[in-house]
Amino acid sequence: MPTISVQPFAAYKPRYPDVKWEPLQETPIDDRGLAADPELKELLSAAAKVNHMTRSIGTEIHGVDLKNLTDRQKDELALLVARRGVVFFRDQKFTIHEQLALHRYFGPIHKHGFSAIPKAPGLEEVHVVYHDKTDPPAIYNGVSSKVELWHSDVSYELQPPGLTSLNILVGPEYGGDTMWSSGYGLYSSLSPGLQRYVEGLKAVHSGRDQAQGMVDAKRPVRRWPVDTIHPVVRVHPVTGWKSIYVDPVFTTHIADVPKSESLAILDYLYSQLSGNPELQVRFKWAPGSVAIWDNRIVTHSAIHDYWPATRHALRVITHGEKPMSVEEFEAQTGRKAKDRASDDPILARQTQG
Repeated sequence: MPTISVQPFAAYKPRYPDVKWEPLQETPIDDRGLAADPELKELLSAAAKVNHMTRSIGTEIHGVDLKNLTDRQKDELALLVARRGVVFFRDQKFTIHEQLALHRYFGPIHKHGFSAIPKAPGLEEVHVVYHDKTDPPAIYNGVSSKVELWHSDVSYELQPPGLTSLNILVGPEYGGDTMWSSGYGLYSSLSPGLQRYVEGLKAVHSGRDQAQGMVDAKRPVRRWPVDTIHPVVRVHPVTGWKSIYVDPVFTTHIADVPKSESLAILDYLYSQLSGNPELQVRFKWAPGSVAIWDNRIVTHSAIHDYWPATRHALRVITHGEKPMSVEEFEAQTGRKAKDRASDDPILARQTQG
């Protein structure tokens, strides 16, 4: 894959404005996946090819133009992402304004409190992912280990992200892939006894260390992050499936258990989400590639084998609901929360085949 010139995208290079934003407030979420045709007829019939990349996670759709989706196709896309964790598209001519318009259909857009936004004005809702030979990823500074790169974006927010998209502008000749790991699959991999135990746990998520890193780099913090307690097992409001919701970047500890117990549980969950290939999918980017994933049910990690080459991408995030535990989901919806392994039509078809 040839490297693309950086110059056409100079307006989208990173900047760090020194402004202050108010704390986020809880806002209602209308999840569009709830309105979708369960058979996804309009979206899938428009595709030239649909490839489920692994049994557990990831689908690639060919021949669909994201900027021309109908509202019904957008609803079905939300449902497909809720089921498969991450959906990939190639050969997209997708401007940042079209990317933002797609996310506004799905709900309120998250504004990151301290990471980079584009130099171009009016794009405060856009997160810039940028590294070049002068700005190495954190792993090269000894800040993060490979396990600690796995994360769900800003999981410390009161209403952490739901649908999230990344559009690659500049990619290296080789390397720079991204991996995703399924929280559904991680929950399903646990023994029934451990499933019942972790369903009763809550964990503390914090962005303070990441914000402090910005301060140490002499970059401003626009909105200081909060510490928030979320269930270790959350339920997706559309699928009703249970998913493990912890990550090595933002989860600090499990609440109300001894420190040694918290460390043991989290270390095991982290080792599985980062090291179990049966839970993962890996995507090789190319010009025009777009990934759309659901941060409620997957973690992800960039692979930094490309540096010192340039990697430049634009990310947009839609807020999700306040995470619901199994007990909360069942009380609020009147539905029974389920293990994806017993309810996923794709897994069922494969088992029957």
